[in-house]
Amino acid sequence: MPGKTSELLPLLLLGLALGTQQALPPPCPSLVYCHGELLHQVQMAKIYSDDKEFVDMPMREHPDQVLQRFRSLSAAHNHSIPRDKVKAFVTESFLVKGQELLPWTPEDWKESPQLLYNISDPALRAWAEKLHKLWKDLGKKVKPEVGMEPERFSLIYSEHPFIVPGGRFVEFYYWDSYWVVEGLLLSEMPQTVKGMLQNFLHLVRRFGHIPNGARVYYQQRSQPPLLTLMMNSYVTRTHDLTFLRDNIETLALELDFWAQNRSVPVSLGGKTYTLNRYYVPFGGPRPESYSKDMELAETLPEGSRETLWAELKAGAESGWDFSSRWLVGGRDPDLLSSIRTSKLVPVDLNAFLCQGEELMSSFYIRLGNTTQAEKYRKLRDQRLAAMQAVLWDEEQGAWFDYDLDSGKKNTAFYPTNLTPLWAGCFSDPGAPDKALKYLEDKQILNYKRGVPSSLKNSGQQWDFPNAWAPLQDLVIRGRGRRTPWVWRVYDINQGQPGGGGEYEVQTGFGWTNGVVMILLDLYGDRLTSGTQIALLEPSCLAGALLLSLLLTFLPQ
Repeated sequence: MPGKTSELLPLLLLGLALGTQQALPPPCPSLVYCHGELLHQVQMAKIYSDDKEFVDMPMREHPDQVLQRFRSLSAAHNHSIPRDKVKAFVTESFLVKGQELLPWTPEDWKESPQLLYNISDPALRAWAEKLHKLWKDLGKKVKPEVGMEPERFSLIYSEHPFIVPGGRFVEFYYWDSYWVVEGLLLSEMPQTVKGMLQNFLHLVRRFGHIPNGARVYYQQRSQPPLLTLMMNSYVTRTHDLTFLRDNIETLALELDFWAQNRSVPVSLGGKTYTLNRYYVPFGGPRPESYSKDMELAETLPEGSRETLWAELKAGAESGWDFSSRWLVGGRDPDLLSSIRTSKLVPVDLNAFLCQGEELMSSFYIRLGNTTQAEKYRKLRDQRLAAMQAVLWDEEQGAWFDYDLDSGKKNTAFYPTNLTPLWAGCFSDPGAPDKALKYLEDKQILNYKRGVPSSLKNSGQQWDFPNAWAPLQDLVIRGRGRRTPWVWRVYDINQGQPGGGGEYEVQTGFGWTNGVVMILLDLYGDRLTSGTQIALLEPSCLAGALLLSLLLTFLPQ
């Protein structure tokens, strides 16, 4: 098929130009949802305010027919189709988004999990009951026709139902799902969790890794690798060793993907260490943010555009899309066009992988395979030594991202600087106390409404004054501090919905619900509510309010 080959060739060449380490997963082949003239003309016509709208729309018929009609239309207008005709073509050829999914009520949802009885305050318990019910609103299952005619859909078929984040995100996402899983297990819904794990394991077997989310246009990139940790949470609750035994090799396959495609050598003090980075060596604009990526690229010389797009995808792979964290050391660290994600060795990624290696070792011990257990123990020890040598700063008492170009640490504050504590991957027994002093020195504990994503107000979503639920969890459970800091994304100055970035604050929201449940489980017997708490819906709270405004922590 010459057309497809010619359009894929630039991407393959880019992989070579960016220094591909191993055989790469194939780029998404779709000439509708991933790259090509149709995608370009539709997205640049800006029919929708959100580029994600179009790439989530199913085709009414086989893509060959859609593409044939498009090529005829494009040729008739010298490859510059008027906007009204582009809009008419989309209406004629595509269905409204969401057609491939059905609402689903989890079969293992029950009225009163034990978590609710552990909450002392009646008003807080009533609010938590409403939060628990939100799982039913976020449940989805894929229509069978997606599996029978996958070429018509950008959605990747999943056999088992799942919980989505909410809002514009109607498919499941990788790292979001860790906190969703934790919340579901606290809601005593292990069958729902098992189905979600089966979906993820299927993706690993199919693609060799877990894409960013369940869409074909996310196939080029992954997200923070937490599958092994999800499996551990499930097995700890259910003792389902048969499921673990049946899927242990798939868990190993996912860690292999990160080792083979995201590793980078770091030479320091006469030694060379191997650590990991976020790295997506495929260019082209992100399909779900196509027009924004194109417009951003127009601010750069033509020869720099493919690299920009690859770095934007690496930033999306990090989950921090986007943050000044990835702009440090660029031409102008105030501009998103300076993004250089792949040039930084992130603390959180390496802590997650360290934890994954430790869990794999413990899994193999439980399954009686001492050889594989020893393999992962050695990998964990090697990574621990590398993190200590490259990322740890004894003077400040924290870990910092390492800049591969400058050979220096980025000593700016991010909650991820303490991820090794959350992951249990540190060698200095005094690290927790040193980390507390670090937080005090940076005056982070003075923010009464939570931990900011950074201390720089860049206008990006993962920067000050926004705060995100998973980052609160990294600090709270990492340090073990009994502090009711919670929320999904909010302004830590005002306790209002967060702003900036590529999309508005969304309702739902899966991982926020999970983090709130984790904290209610830990501290529910010592938290009391304000008088307003029973009057507010959890879905509204998730968008607009901070739990710490409503809760008063009782001293021990």
